Amino acid sequence: MFLFNLTIEYRVIIGISAMMLLFARFLISFITSQRKKLQYHKDLQRLNDQQQQSLQEQNILLEQRVRERTTELIHQKEALQASLTKLKITQNQLVQSEKMAALGELTAGIAHEIQNPLNFVNNFSEVNADLVIELKEEAQAGRISDVLMIVENLQQNLSKVTHHGGRASAIVRGMLEHSRSVVGQKQPVDINALAQEHLWLSYHATQLKAPAFRATLTTDFDADAAPIPAVAQELGRVLLNLFNNAFYALCQRQQAEGPTYKPVLSVSTEQVTNALVLRVHDNGTGIPEKVQEKVFQPFFTTKPSGEGTGLGLSLSYDIITKSYGGTIALETEEGQFTEFTIILPGGMT
Repeated sequence: MFLFNLTIEYRVIIGISAMMLLFARFLISFITSQRKKLQYHKDLQRLNDQQQQSLQEQNILLEQRVRERTTELIHQKEALQASLTKLKITQNQLVQSEKMAALGELTAGIAHEIQNPLNFVNNFSEVNADLVIELKEEAQAGRISDVLMIVENLQQNLSKVTHHGGRASAIVRGMLEHSRSVVGQKQPVDINALAQEHLWLSYHATQLKAPAFRATLTTDFDADAAPIPAVAQELGRVLLNLFNNAFYALCQRQQAEGPTYKPVLSVSTEQVTNALVLRVHDNGTGIPEKVQEKVFQPFFTTKPSGEGTGLGLSLSYDIITKSYGGTIALETEEGQFTEFTIILPGGMT
């Protein structure tokens, strides 16, 4: 009722005052809000500046660590490079040592093979020289029956001289043919003959090192085995490695067990569908289970220091698997036996 009693002027004044009051509140609220926004932006800017400074510090620290790590890696690389160079030199020396050892064993075996027929030739020649003297004496005495008997002995001895001389010539001829072979060019190879030849070479080389050593050698060659396209020198190297290791194991067990132990080395071939299987079995010392997975690794050997380079089986594995696409597998029991099985694909007819 009071407002209705006021004049229009007072009402206008009151309305304007109310509006000004509302505007003042709005203005105060707006200014307060802007101040808060400004303070927020200042806080945000300050936080951003702090983050930028922290990021710069972290970048500097990271760059320092990267430089330190790079220097460390460079030093490690140099050390590894030096080790690799040293390892390559050592590897080349061991490979050369393996080649020289193989050459020595091969030479010893060949010398032994040639020496046998030469001994027969020399012995029968000396006997024939004595028979000739005896022949002259009997002829001068006129004992014709004795002369004829001596002549017959001379003929027999001369035939033996011719036979063993032929053996020596065949060995030399084989060596010359072997030396003329082109390494890397595969030709049909009779694996049976190759295995037989290198078995005897390895056996004789072993006997030169251990004259008292004797072993039973058994062979079971498949007469239907087809020639293998191969480089004879490569497969011969593989066979020598296997035979040498087998004879070494046989010698070791014989030394440990004495005369009651009978060393036996067996070699067999078998022609199967599109492949030839060769097995080398010995009843020697066997290989411990804990090292069986390492036998084909380079530089690994179970022999004492100085007696093995650890490259023989590794080279053999590479030759069989990489050069011929074949496989070579090991089966063994410590103190009982070792058997290597080689499978060569294909065959030539």
